[in-house]
Amino acid sequence: MKNLEKLFWVVAVVGFVGGAYGLYDRFANGHLNVSYGSYVPWGLWVAAYIYLVGISAGAFLISALVYAFGIKKLEKIGKLALFTAIITLGISMFSIWLDLGRPERALRLMLNTNFGSMMGWMIWLYSAYFVLLLAELWFAMRADFAAWSARPGLAGTLARVLAFGQRDVSAKTLARDKSVLRVLGSLGVPLAVAFHGSVGALFGVVGARPYWNSGLTPIMFLVGALVSGGALITFVTLVFGPNQGSDEHKATVVFLGKIVLGLLLFDVLLEWAEYSIGLYSAIPADVASMKLVLFGPYAWVFWGIHVGLGVIVPALILILRGKSATWTGWAGLLIAITFITVRLNIVIPGLAVPELQGLTNAFTGPGLTLDYLPTLTEWLVLAWSVSAGLLVFLIGYRVLPIVRSDGTDDALSPARPATVRAKAAGAVGE
Repeated sequence: MKNLEKLFWVVAVVGFVGGAYGLYDRFANGHLNVSYGSYVPWGLWVAAYIYLVGISAGAFLISALVYAFGIKKLEKIGKLALFTAIITLGISMFSIWLDLGRPERALRLMLNTNFGSMMGWMIWLYSAYFVLLLAELWFAMRADFAAWSARPGLAGTLARVLAFGQRDVSAKTLARDKSVLRVLGSLGVPLAVAFHGSVGALFGVVGARPYWNSGLTPIMFLVGALVSGGALITFVTLVFGPNQGSDEHKATVVFLGKIVLGLLLFDVLLEWAEYSIGLYSAIPADVASMKLVLFGPYAWVFWGIHVGLGVIVPALILILRGKSATWTGWAGLLIAITFITVRLNIVIPGLAVPELQGLTNAFTGPGLTLDYLPTLTEWLVLAWSVSAGLLVFLIGYRVLPIVRSDGTDDALSPARPATVRAKAAGAVGE
């Protein structure tokens, strides 16, 4: 796992440096070197946005199993899930920010909100969700900051700064932190459901696009978030989880794998319902988009990457080798990575069908086409965004008390008996 961590450092640095050209191109030339335009106004960055924001919601809901519902098997990965949720939320917001024609005006959406708009609600839900994530992660790590504040170097300095002077680790204070976490986790569950459900609703309420216009769309977005977020946390726990190699670590990964398998099968059921009913009803505009996904020029994305690598292969691994933590973790990564194709198959086919017959022949020129394929600039910008997020994650993993890999701080955990916590508090005070 240490070698894998080193590999991630290499991938992150290469992606950050290589993707910088795409970022320069975006700011220097605007939307000149991209494939989206007037007929297909949303592309790779929008798909990446809803994909990553779904992973964030899914990761947070995994943490809610710890802080809101008290699932002991997942207790030690609660902070890791919260930190992953924050990182992926940041990447997703940056992706959609770059997609805007005038990104510097994004703040106006909050300052001049039209609450009759689904997007108006989204900006407030996102802001509330981000603040809640930060607050919950701080309370989850407050006692650890106190324990780490005596350490030398950057980790100790950050711990002292981020503790904000809160060095009290008495049994009473730890119990208070646990109560606050339970409240924040409980509030976060409906908030996460609402904010990612609103993303699905943003698509679902568009009556002019039958492919999107369904009451099932927000539900599919939520289930997809749980699948992709849970799958990523499974892999992250395998590589970065505490007490690696121990029976407890293996049991945690295997337990997460069982959750992901159940969610994956449920997501397949919803997807089958969507496509089978849509094709059977034979609504022309709806069927046209579905045929693009299933039988169009990029059908290999659906059948090969999504169904093959994203469903069949990981499902077989989780069923046949589900007792192996290593196999389970890699199955989770396969699901998480390939799930972006699900989001691409929502965004692009819904726009690639003309609303007016003969539209593509009426006007010609840059951006006036229904054929969309991401350009090098779009891929490089996405690579830079993901690499930047990965670098922040890796740095945070090293300098923040995200996990307890050596078990030295376990005594400060709110799950420990009060007498043990009191002794640990005394040791920190000394």
